[in-house]
Amino acid sequence: MIENSRRTLRAPHLQAPWTLFWVGFLVRVVYITVAHTYRVPAYADHFKFGYEMGRVARALVTGAGYADPFNGHTGPTAWVPPAYPLLIAGAFKLFGVYSLFAGWALLVFNSLFNAAAARWVYEIAARCFHRKVAVWSGWIWALYPAVMEYATRWVWETAISTALFTFVLLLALRMRRVGEPVDEGQEHRAATLGQWLFFGLIWGIIALSNSTMLLFLPVCGLWILMGSKPLSQTILKAVAAGVLCMAVITPWIVRNWQAFHAFVPMRSNFGAELYAGNGPGSMGFRYGALIGLPEQEPQHKLYKQLGEIEYVRKRGQLAKEYIAAHPGHFAQLSLERFDFFWASVPHPTDKHWFLDFIRQLDYCLPSITGVLGLLLALKRRVPAAGLFAWAFVLLPFTYYFVTVEARFRHPLEPLIVILSVYLFQSAERRRASTAAAAQA
Repeated sequence: MIENSRRTLRAPHLQAPWTLFWVGFLVRVVYITVAHTYRVPAYADHFKFGYEMGRVARALVTGAGYADPFNGHTGPTAWVPPAYPLLIAGAFKLFGVYSLFAGWALLVFNSLFNAAAARWVYEIAARCFHRKVAVWSGWIWALYPAVMEYATRWVWETAISTALFTFVLLLALRMRRVGEPVDEGQEHRAATLGQWLFFGLIWGIIALSNSTMLLFLPVCGLWILMGSKPLSQTILKAVAAGVLCMAVITPWIVRNWQAFHAFVPMRSNFGAELYAGNGPGSMGFRYGALIGLPEQEPQHKLYKQLGEIEYVRKRGQLAKEYIAAHPGHFAQLSLERFDFFWASVPHPTDKHWFLDFIRQLDYCLPSITGVLGLLLALKRRVPAAGLFAWAFVLLPFTYYFVTVEARFRHPLEPLIVILSVYLFQSAERRRASTAAAAQA
């Protein structure tokens, strides 16, 4: 959120209006308050209030430590990364466990980041394309209802992780000076040490919020290095950024070693997710918790008996054996997950067919226009188009083979918005040029 004043003065066309943030933020807060989205149903002991993260937060404020992601006391956990559960725990400590005001405060905090991303979307578009694309992209992000869903209705990390990823993309563009006036002989001026350290800090926070995004970190760092000279000095700055990133992550790794006597770098649930997504009777994605909430449920009992690490290891082994014995099933589910990520959403049985059609169109159409906009940007050699392409490849990659939900696409949606606007603006300009040529 820190603006570089010297560069802003040199490139005033990159300044996003603060109106984008304030209008977007106020709209979200009003919606949360008027629609009562903070009133989470008490069903299943408030499980929809943060799901596993809410359970961990409750354990933290009641003295059980970072533990108990499901019902009852099941012991220490690394089922979810710590950033958002700690935030929920702070809200619980201030306003009460599962209280209405805690829910309101958390959704407002989500909305703060979600609305802030509108300014970052604007600047990314301004740096890579032109002001008209930036204005449309920024206001779509600020006001489009589908963009607001994960900020205003979900007590979960999705909105904040998306905002952090958007900001780190913008930071990469600033470090490469994309879209800025360039002084003669300064085309490859290296990013400053402060920028590299900030880059490492943000990635450390992202790792503790949504570790799946770390697949993109090496590509993002290398992309910045490739545009920096002298390379020898820049590498030292990049190493410093890596050290800071590891310093942010290390306390979590140390805690996991002490709790489990095992190396758990980010989260522990991969084997259980792999089994749920690919084991017997699987459909490629899941609903609800992986471990049955009732304490008498067999998997809940087994989880508590074995402990989290051993339970996940056994489930992962079963998943690998089943995949090896049924490779065709695994391939089919992976293709279905690919389709789900980009083009489809589950079909609710209680909705009219027309409403379901609108939901499908609202989800699928932005994927199509975003990908077409990306292809056009690559064809025209737009600055950073290659970096955006890697984001489209790497962010969903793990989900194709494990499990998928509609919210997993959200971190890519700022880019989808920008590239969709670019596609339509390019078509409009081409029509205008054709009409002018015809008149001539």
